[in-house]
Amino acid sequence: MEKTEKSATRTGPDGAELRQEALKSVVKKLPEVTLAFWIMKIAATTLGETAGDLFSQTLGLGYFLTTVALFLVFVVTLVVQLRSARYNPFFYWTVILSTSMAGTTMSDFMNRDASAAYLSNGATSLGWGPQGLGLGYPAGAALLVSVLLVIFAIWKLTGMTFRIRDIVSFQGEALFWSAILVSNTLGTSMGDFLSDSSGLGYAGGALLVTGLLAVLVVLMRVPSVPNVLLFWIAFVLTRPLGATAGDFLTKPVAKGGLDLGTAGSSAVLLAVLFGLMAYAHLQERRRGAALAPDAGGREPVTQRAG
Repeated sequence: MEKTEKSATRTGPDGAELRQEALKSVVKKLPEVTLAFWIMKIAATTLGETAGDLFSQTLGLGYFLTTVALFLVFVVTLVVQLRSARYNPFFYWTVILSTSMAGTTMSDFMNRDASAAYLSNGATSLGWGPQGLGLGYPAGAALLVSVLLVIFAIWKLTGMTFRIRDIVSFQGEALFWSAILVSNTLGTSMGDFLSDSSGLGYAGGALLVTGLLAVLVVLMRVPSVPNVLLFWIAFVLTRPLGATAGDFLTKPVAKGGLDLGTAGSSAVLLAVLFGLMAYAHLQERRRGAALAPDAGGREPVTQRAG
């Protein structure tokens, strides 16, 4: 940050080049990957789990109709993000939230069906519309891993960077958000498997994923392990963490949850996420102000970036 600030105000032969560096930093469409980024990611994915279950299960809309509706929400929020001239925390994290909610119901529709294993409280169906494909968690996860690998292969062939802080093109963003949607759906399948089928329960599944994330933090200090690879593994793993944490908050006590309900849990998590987004937005404004030149009353970089 200190280096960037100096670049924004320095004059002389190299001033134009340094100024362009600062300008590129301001107009980036995606956030820096910091501790705050991961906290917001976990909050968004946990909310995605509780809100997806609220619509599909609590309100009885079913997985299919809820998936269609949430996918349309994802498309709308993505269009807003893609049309944005620079990184806006509200736009970015709204898309992350919409992919988390859509990923929750997409995973449920793929993996579950109306068999007794997925019905509870005397229910005879999983809501309106088609009941689900019933692939099961292992098959569903394998399919999603294959799709994610195809996206990364296409991404690799384009020659564009995998480092999200350096993605500035429309094509790069489109690939990034495709990977995000699939990885969030995959993470939901992994989280549901840990919670429902592994025998670990909700809290045990969350602790396991937390332990794996801690291992990734340690691996960041190993020079031979690419940080880009660690980022994408962590990005996938934070989704099952959100899924298991969301289930732990909402499921009945008899099943190992806290029984706080999908509506109440979603409202609290939404308030937390919006608070974090507001803080991130304030930080971006301060960062833009710090990059503005202080000489001659010229227009700030943040205003000329568009």
